[in-house]
Amino acid sequence: MKIKIDDLRSITKKVILQYGYSHIEADVILEVLLYAQLRGNNQGVVKLIGSGIPKSKNVLPIVAEKETTVSAFLDGGLNHAMVAVKYATDVAITKAKRGGIAIVGIHHLNTSSGALGYYARTIAESGLVGIILCGSMETVAAAGSSEAIFGTNPIAIAVPTTTHPLVFDITTSAMSFFGVVQADTAGQSLPENIAYDKEGSPTTKASDILNGGALKTFDGSHKGSGLSMMIQALTGPLLDSYFTGIGDVANNWAGHLIIAFDPELLGGLESLKDGMNTMIKKVKATRKLPNVDEIFVPGEKGDRRTKDALDSGEIEIEDNLYNELNKILL
Repeated sequence: MKIKIDDLRSITKKVILQYGYSHIEADVILEVLLYAQLRGNNQGVVKLIGSGIPKSKNVLPIVAEKETTVSAFLDGGLNHAMVAVKYATDVAITKAKRGGIAIVGIHHLNTSSGALGYYARTIAESGLVGIILCGSMETVAAAGSSEAIFGTNPIAIAVPTTTHPLVFDITTSAMSFFGVVQADTAGQSLPENIAYDKEGSPTTKASDILNGGALKTFDGSHKGSGLSMMIQALTGPLLDSYFTGIGDVANNWAGHLIIAFDPELLGGLESLKDGMNTMIKKVKATRKLPNVDEIFVPGEKGDRRTKDALDSGEIEIEDNLYNELNKILL
């Protein structure tokens, strides 16, 4: 169905508040969710249904366990990851603006931070290059296995351009966890050859993944498996956060590593922007395969979809998802 964006924003804010968050926290969560929803990304309002995102009863202030002029290791205090990672992103931006580069890690989080592209884009919009990694619980099998051992382990990279940032944002799994949740909610099958049930047999049932099955990595090969494992290493062991069955899964499974740096340390911001503009034009002008109308660069489809939605003031939303949101308010 199509609904007005303002209506979706209003409903979403009410649902978030009902989970116990303050208006300030709710505004951050709302923006992260709508960033994804407007782009057609499955990291959007689907996160509010099912078990939802209730606020932890054990929330503590975010504090720095270690800190230098160019780094910080933060304890997220079980704040919602969207709130905590936005805070960590702002810390990274401030430090990189002062010192040219910043690396910020945050742990003691147990909720999803949503689309990492939101935070990477925020960094790039401030004139910096942003790289963000996130670990999570076992959902993905290593190459050659059918048993879940890695998280979906997303990565986002954002680079300033002469217009809006170029943002690359992917999970290293064949599908994001909330893509599986969304498929299950809509009663849709998963694509062929991307998942196993808990016995190790191929499956296209989303419910099989939610009940002990495993996804493949995005390419199903040693390359995707290796990338996923390295992200797990940099967000688990490095950040004293949960990884591959080791650690506190209840309170500390979502380690995030944020890197931000000033292009002026290298070739310079304006040179980077001009070069990115040239690169994008050249990539889009390359020879197209038969039946291909346009070459897209990372994030372009999402940017276009967002613009179209904002211009029309309306957004398409899956009927079951919209109905589930409204049930929460009953």
